[in-house]
Amino acid sequence: MMRKSRLEVRSRRGAWAASLCFLTATAARSQSVAVGANPYLTMAPVSQYMIANRTEEIGLARSAAPASIADHAEVLVLGARGYETAVNGTNGFVCFVGRSWDVNFADPQFWNPKIRTPQCDNATSARSVLPRYLARTKRVLTSASKAEMRKLETADWAAGKLKAPEPGALCYMMSKGAYLNDDGGAWRPHVMFFAPRTADGAWGANLPGSPVMSDSSSYEQTTIFFVVVPNWSDGTSGSPVKAGASND
Repeated sequence: MMRKSRLEVRSRRGAWAASLCFLTATAARSQSVAVGANPYLTMAPVSQYMIANRTEEIGLARSAAPASIADHAEVLVLGARGYETAVNGTNGFVCFVGRSWDVNFADPQFWNPKIRTPQCDNATSARSVLPRYLARTKRVLTSASKAEMRKLETADWAAGKLKAPEPGALCYMMSKGAYLNDDGGAWRPHVMFFAPRTADGAWGANLPGSPVMSDSSSYEQTTIFFVVVPNWSDGTSGSPVKAGASND
């Protein structure tokens, strides 16, 4: 989501951890950000996380996957109390624009209001992975603190309300218009595969020459395997798009 050295492996793992949904510039950098240097210590006004134009948000959500998938998918948009269905789908996929809190609680960009991550989950992912993010979003919009949300999610896992991903869960992230973090921009088009916590070696992930990368820190009880694909969802070449760069 390419790899020849250990340094490269660490860099790409960091880029992913910053993405998803889950993304900071690099895992090492995320851990070393000084409290005084982090501009995202607290939640910004809710309005800064919203996309005022509903049509724009629908279009951005659909840009996560090729039109052959996204045009027939359910589309969610962020409302005052959580995500709402803006377009009904027919193929089982669910497209939406993720916000900054889709990452680990310790991520320094957890409250970054600029983050926009268009994602399109297949039916399995929508059923077994997406509920965690949707529930967290509702809590964010009630002004729950990180500590409160962490406690509630821990209880949800213990009660079986949240579960590890089901086999076959995947997500498209192929939008050129994504903003994964302040350093990565849209990074590169990629497809993610969700699995219960799994050793990297089981998929040959993060090894020299392997096209597969993995992240086991962003989602609880989950390993995300991701693979870079050649093109953005609009068919253009999937060259990296950095933060602040033109998407044209």
